[in-house]
Amino acid sequence: MFLKKIDGPRSVTLPDGSIMTRADLPPPETRRWVASRKATVVRAVLSGLISRESAQSTYALSDDEYMEWEQAIMQHGEDALKATALKHYRQS
Repeated sequence: MFLKKIDGPRSVTLPDGSIMTRADLPPPETRRWVASRKATVVRAVLSGLISRESAQSTYALSDDEYMEWEQAIMQHGEDALKATALKHYRQS
């Protein structure tokens, strides 16, 4: 069996005990970002599966955009990434 050479781990164990692999990441050509895809990318970066720089270049994300996703998850959980919840979670 042939395995493509990559930088970093092929899989990581998340804090909840589940295993995340590179196959779980959204495709690089993703243009419609739903909350679950955003959360998957953030979980992959936080767990060390991919680097933040790699995520930003693969998915054409700005530094600010990625940081907003990460902060929303850290402060309010995955629900804060939903477009319908933006107003609720981002008010002061």
